[in-house]
Amino acid sequence: MKAIIQRYGHDILTGIESIFANKVKSLLTALGIIFGVAAVISMLAIGNGAQQEILEQIKMVGVNNIVISPVSHSGNENETSGNEEGPQVSTKKFSKGLTLLDAEAIGKIIPTVEQVSPVISFNYSAILDGKSKPVVLEGINNNYFRLFNINLTAGKEFTDEQMEKAFPVCVIGDNIRQVFFNQQDPIGKYIKCGEVWLQVVGVVERRDFTASASDELGISSTDNKIFVPAKTVNMRFRNRALIRADEVEALAASGGEGGNNNLENINQLDKIIVQVAETEYLSSTAEVIRRMLLRRHNNLYDFEVTIPELLLKQQQRTKNIFNIVLGVIAGISLLVGGIGIMNIMLASVLERIREIGVRQAIGASRIDIIVQFLSESTIISVSGGIIGIILGVALSKIITVVFDIQTIISAFSIIISFGVSVIVGITFGYLPAKRASEHDPVNSLRY
Repeated sequence: MKAIIQRYGHDILTGIESIFANKVKSLLTALGIIFGVAAVISMLAIGNGAQQEILEQIKMVGVNNIVISPVSHSGNENETSGNEEGPQVSTKKFSKGLTLLDAEAIGKIIPTVEQVSPVISFNYSAILDGKSKPVVLEGINNNYFRLFNINLTAGKEFTDEQMEKAFPVCVIGDNIRQVFFNQQDPIGKYIKCGEVWLQVVGVVERRDFTASASDELGISSTDNKIFVPAKTVNMRFRNRALIRADEVEALAASGGEGGNNNLENINQLDKIIVQVAETEYLSSTAEVIRRMLLRRHNNLYDFEVTIPELLLKQQQRTKNIFNIVLGVIAGISLLVGGIGIMNIMLASVLERIREIGVRQAIGASRIDIIVQFLSESTIISVSGGIIGIILGVALSKIITVVFDIQTIISAFSIIISFGVSVIVGITFGYLPAKRASEHDPVNSLRY
């Protein structure tokens, strides 16, 4: 065993000496492997980052949620009635938009619905001790926290009495706690929002919001929000379902034409969030909700039913296909790097025919020649793989910092890319090594 190690160890050392004797050529040979490995690692890191972002978005929109949003409607729909000979009578359809009654009906009537929460949003300024901060006032019920997997770090949720009797209570986001109650416990304290003083009963956990999904999927940061019971918003702040005096005057001034287009927004709710018991019932429940609201809204499509989870999963499938394509392209670069190694090693065999002849003349066997040239290609590919790993990790960090794209480097991508680079070096280095060993020593010495 010692003799075998000494013999083939000498062949490997000879290969290493040859690499250092031709540094520039060896570096150029390794470039294909270097960039191939770096491309595989960085592309898979981008893919992993995209997948993680999708998973975070699914967590934030909640599992099995359906979002019902109002949509602008171009006036009340006109219809004509009568026959060809008779007069044409114009009729107008009216819809009062999304209301709390819609949310209650969905929860009571549809058996596959697990829980429902209305959402009413207004922009206000929170004021306390001379400090002012723009906030989003959001009217909800306790189901909202469970629908979006939101936990409280302090205090508790609203009681049934507080929600039913429209108490002036609130649950605040983490940024609001830091601005107004940084050095004290906010529970039980009061904060002014608009013209109403609200008592703080809870604090929402901080949620780092880096997802790129839009509000139509129901995703938004909770850090700058003040949550209050939905009935509190309608009673103490503003109920959009009730027309105001100034709106009546504007409608009268316009002669009553244009219907609801002269009103800012007649929808009492900005969203209705519905959670379905089982994923398999998502699509069917969404269709039932659509038909039910259509009847309640006098056959007007002034709402939109969206299933965020299905949209995100479709987006995830699209990104997975894109990531596979990127991985294949990066893998092709590794293959090209292997072909480059084979070409350079074949050229090296032709350049070193005399050296091969001398080694064979002094007793080197075919195995010795194969080991020598195979060790050269393997060392080049291993070195290129190591440099490629370093470059790939660096590229992933640069992509995150410069382009603000989340990247996640996995050990799997490093192991796969490095393993492939080694296999490529051995595979594509064997043919030149075998050809070098087949040279006739007498002809090689005459070369």
